Amino acid sequence: MKRIFFLLSSLWGSAALFATEVTTVTVENGLDKGLIGLGEGFDKGMIALSAGLAIGIAAIGGALGQGRAAAAAMEGTARNPESSKRLFILLILSLALIESLVIYALVVSFSLIGKL
Repeated sequence: MKRIFFLLSSLWGSAALFATEVTTVTVENGLDKGLIGLGEGFDKGMIALSAGLAIGIAAIGGALGQGRAAAAAMEGTARNPESSKRLFILLILSLALIESLVIYALVVSFSLIGKL
């Protein structure tokens, strides 16, 4: 339970860092409707919040996936030491694929931040 609370609190903390843009938007000439009618500041805040959530969730998921993959590779090597070379190649390949998904989420969050 403490682990889940820590993960959720770090997720909300990272989202709060990206959502500071909502307090800095000003209304010009009283005509600030935004994309969905709630104001441009609200729209920019939601974009910033979604960027923070995207990278936060991707980092947590990637770290958990890499941890499980490494644990399974170590367990497989401990059970059958002769297959360590083959397992090492598969481990590196799987870690690269997991990390590519996290980098994709980083690119998505940067593109969202670019819309501010």
